[in-house]
Amino acid sequence: MPVKIRLARHGAKKRPYYRIVVANSESPRDGKFLEIVGNYNPLPATAEVNFDEERVKHWMDQGAIPTDTVKNLMRKQGFFADKKAGNTETVSTN
Repeated sequence: MPVKIRLARHGAKKRPYYRIVVANSESPRDGKFLEIVGNYNPLPATAEVNFDEERVKHWMDQGAIPTDTVKNLMRKQGFFADKKAGNTETVSTN
């Protein structure tokens, strides 16, 4: 049962609001989850992103894998800044 850190969509039609959740990879997008670890609001001019860094690190230590979108949000927030440049994952240019 692989665990992922991913987005769950909430909000009204044309007014999205996302929760950053830890969920079983087999669960539906907006279905059952283990824990809410943040939120993301893309509507303001500067998107609002909040993480509970302590809980995200806990889940990543337990083997949870962030999706590409969540990983990009984490990078923009400087979540991976404390790690050495050689330890971050490389992105393929294909």
